[in-house]
Order: sequence, then C-alpha cells, then structure tokens
Amino acid sequence: PESARLYDFSLRQYEQLGRELNFNIMLSQRGVLTLAHSRHDLDAHSRWANAMRCNGIDAELLDACQVRALEPRLNTGPQARFPILGGFIQRRAGSARHDAVAWGYARAASALGVDIVQNCAVTGFALTQGRVAGVTVRRRGEERTIGAGKVALAVAGHTSVLAAQAGLALPVTSYALQAMVTEPVKPVLNTVTLSPALGTYWSQSDKGEVVIGGALDHFPSYAQRGSFDVMQQVLAATAEMFPTLGRLRLLRQWAGIVDVVADSSPIIGPTPVPGLSINCGWGTGGFKAIPVGGWTLAHWLATGRHHELAEPFQLERFHTGRLIDEAAAAGIAH
Repeated sequence: PESARLYDFSLRQYEQLGRELNFNIMLSQRGVLTLAHSRHDLDAHSRWANAMRCNGIDAELLDACQVRALEPRLNTGPQARFPILGGFIQRRAGSARHDAVAWGYARAASALGVDIVQNCAVTGFALTQGRVAGVTVRRRGEERTIGAGKVALAVAGHTSVLAAQAGLALPVTSYALQAMVTEPVKPVLNTVTLSPALGTYWSQSDKGEVVIGGALDHFPSYAQRGSFDVMQQVLAATAEMFPTLGRLRLLRQWAGIVDVVADSSPIIGPTPVPGLSINCGWGTGGFKAIPVGGWTLAHWLATGRHHELAEPFQLERFHTGRLIDEAAAAGIAH
C-alpha cells in the first residue's frame, strides 16, 4: 500500500501539472497495457491487478480478444512466438513529454526566484564540524564554494558517487537503462504497451516516433550508451510483437543511469550526515514519480518533518530490515 499511495498521488499531480505550471507537458492518458504470454503470466497479472484495486488504483483485466481490439498491430496469430493470452490495462496511465516536464518546472521555479545554474559540476561538500554547510562547484574552470544551510541530492544514478564525497555509503547500485526511437510515422499505437516477460515496452510520441525501451543492462555501469546485448533483445522482441514496425529505421538510441536499491523503492529524506538529504532509489520508475518525489522532499526540507507519504521510505529501513516488498509498483521489475 505504501507504493500505491505514492504513485497514485504522483499521477494526480501530473493530471493538474500542466495547468499549475502554465506549460503544456503533453500528458496523454492513453492507458498502459500489460501483456500476458502464459498461464503463469495470467495468474500473476490477476494478483497484480487485484492488489491495485484493493488499494484504490484502477486496473482492468482483459482477455486476448480485448487486447487485440486495443492494439490490432500486435502479433496475435496462431504461429506467434509469444502468444498473447490476455493482460490488464490502467486507463488513467499514459505518458508525458520528458523535456516539457523539465522545462515547465524550470520556468515555474525561475519565476519564484530559484537560481538554476547549468554546466556547473559539484565536486564536493563543505563540512563544518561534520555537518554539510555547502557544496564546492566547478564552472568554466573556476572552483568555488556555495554555502547552504541544507543540501539535497536528487541526481538519480549518480547519488552514490556524490554521497561518497560526503563520507556516506548508500545501498544504491547504478545501471544503464536504454531507450530508442524510430523515424516518425502516422499513429499506429493506441496505448503504452508493456511486456514484462520480454522486458520491453512500446509507445508513440506526439511527433510520431515509436519509443522503444527495455530492461536494465545486466551489470553496474555509468556509461550512457547501454550494451548491444540488451539493444538486440529489445529490437528482436519488437520485430516479433509488432511485425509492421520491423520496416522502420531507428533515429537514435541512448541510455540513462538509474539508481536501484534492494527493495526497488525510493529513499526520501535525511541521511546520517547532518544537513544532507537525499531523493533517490527510484530505479526505472523515476519519471512518473517526479511530482511526488519533489513534493515530499520539499516538505522535509521546509518543515523538518517527514511527509506521511514518504515516512515508510526512509534510509533507516535498510538497518531495521523493514523493506518495502512492492517492486511491481515501479512498473518494471528490477
């Protein structure tokens, strides 16, 4: 229930974010369709969807005919390598444009007087009697120190690297997560479609590009290019599941660094280093959690008290053993 409340709050914030920021974030609630390829998948999806509904989250189980009606380009023929037996859909879910969300937040923050400094690398922390009192930065070849009463890290896969500069070891492992887009075409996909068994998802952007992504690379890495092995698996799955997409050319491919912890759930709040807070551990579910991650971290920084949504997601759970066994809430198990 902890993760369900967290992500549902985030979606509700997304639904009003464009109006609040006065910026079109291109939110498209076209639904997320999760596919089942075996009897085992059907049983797992039934438990998954029912758990959501018990927590007040919408989820609807589908049979093979309903899946075919939603996405007619899926390979549902009798000779399909990965037969589609059914699935479930979350109709409020969907996608938003990543850079629109970033620019919308940036413009609104700037209007409130927040200084946003680009191309400014953090090289360390200024410590006073063991307390973080600021950060050291390098910009245009010049080193300087910026004083601060509180410092927060929200740097995804590089959290453990920066935390180490403050003498803090975190239970975070960084992996590369790949994505790629094809040349633009007219609308061919109706939903965001996900196959957990194949570790691949598909959607179509407003520009017509087919967005394709897969599972994590199988080894820790900070290389923002991803391995050819995972790319090959993703494209092979795409050609099999959507044969008509096999004729499209790829425009670009990239990888981002994600931060994964043992229970695949975030860490939001203070650290053992006084003056230093973190917002990390989101893994592959970070983008959809931007509103709630920012909201709950800001609550801690402003009041010194944990937001009720973030209270279960503290760093101390790795000492007490009270881990949160809700990895499926992140959308892709990792």
